[in-house]
Amino acid sequence: MEPCQSLALLAGSLGLASSLVAISTDFWIVAMGVSSAHSGLWPKGGQDDPVKGYIHVTQSFCILAALWGLVAVGFLVLSCIPSLSAPGRGPLVSTVTTFAAALSMLVAMVVYTSERWGQAVHSQVQTFFCWSFYLGWVSAFLFLCAGALSLRAHCGAQRPGYESL
Repeated sequence: MEPCQSLALLAGSLGLASSLVAISTDFWIVAMGVSSAHSGLWPKGGQDDPVKGYIHVTQSFCILAALWGLVAVGFLVLSCIPSLSAPGRGPLVSTVTTFAAALSMLVAMVVYTSERWGQAVHSQVQTFFCWSFYLGWVSAFLFLCAGALSLRAHCGAQRPGYESL
């Protein structure tokens, strides 16, 4: 197994794990004031407090990124096992799916960041982005790294030539 493939598998696995943890935890925003509170991507909106549209967009793209990441890690594992992968196709498919996961997570994070950044500020309450939010950005970066490493593994792989016939 070549080093770029193993590093791509490591980065893809870490990206998938961090995106799943970021999606499932409720520490995207912390509000500090008289009391403190935190919220995530799954707020409990009632009849009088509906969930905003940007939260639905962020949820959808985060789930899509996790699914793309799962497919990418699966193809990265298969590309590391020569008997199970098609010659030269495993890293290419994993590259495309990893970049799709990175793009989906980037869209989710940009939408969430831009909407939360522009919200009105209360003088009595301070809000901060918290660790789940930052873990989402880390997963986008890890997916980008995994895609670049997988692309490097695909471009650097030896192609069967006339000598092998």
